[in-house]
Amino acid sequence: MLTISTASEINVLSKQVRRTGKRIGFVPTMGALHQGHLSLVRAARAQSDVVIVSIFVNPTQFGPKEDFSKYPRTLELDGVLLAEEEVDYVLTPSSAEMYAKDATTWVTVEGITDRLDGRSRPGHFRGVSTVVAKLFHIVQPDLAFFGQKDAAQVAIIRKMVRDLDFDVQIVVCPTVREADGLAMSSRNAYLNAEQRKQATVLHRSLLHVQTLAGQGEKSANALSAAGRRVITEEPSVKLDYFEIVAPDTLEPVADTSVGALVAVAAYVGETRLIDNIVLPANLPGKPHH
Repeated sequence: MLTISTASEINVLSKQVRRTGKRIGFVPTMGALHQGHLSLVRAARAQSDVVIVSIFVNPTQFGPKEDFSKYPRTLELDGVLLAEEEVDYVLTPSSAEMYAKDATTWVTVEGITDRLDGRSRPGHFRGVSTVVAKLFHIVQPDLAFFGQKDAAQVAIIRKMVRDLDFDVQIVVCPTVREADGLAMSSRNAYLNAEQRKQATVLHRSLLHVQTLAGQGEKSANALSAAGRRVITEEPSVKLDYFEIVAPDTLEPVADTSVGALVAVAAYVGETRLIDNIVLPANLPGKPHH
């Protein structure tokens, strides 16, 4: 495994790989790797010839009151984990390498970035789409791997790729959970033992909605109200949003039978956590298999 810190070096390597007809799989991360990230790396390993992982805590996606300076950084351990997964190249650029001092160009995906997390974290997704666009240009992957946990991010990147004709296939991998259902996240490291227990309410609220939907409830209003009620069972968890939306546009849906994303974000102490599930389309007259 080779660790590379400059964009130009990985770009040259990538071009060499592509000239030989090999497929590059790319996993962009902010480090502090856990099994969720490693599941993306394994998917990349299975579907590509050469695997490149980037580790870059991107300053432009953190708001002024957010945790950029204390975001967990575990570069040495991350390197050990990636070597075990037989990653070929790790890109670890500095902020100065990624952003010229006088850079003024942004990639903004209009509309969709004002929904869900984008509404709670203004400017967040502009930072995400800009850095991902830059990484796609630098790495030039055939396939890029993202986690379903970041469903809003997935919808935005898919739209950016389509709108700007990026020659990359986006592969979305299932959310990886702890034994008690908590979605794996680098931010879980901030939780103390009591908060860690409280945090499981996010997944419980989603499972409750899934059960009700399975029993035939199709009203998004009724389902989201039920999900919110579960969250109130943990008085110390502060809900940011509980919404049922179309997976591609993140626009609210009234009826979930067309398929829907059920997304929740909440503060457990100071830590903001997100989770979601997808309700499959269940259209009348569509045969069940």
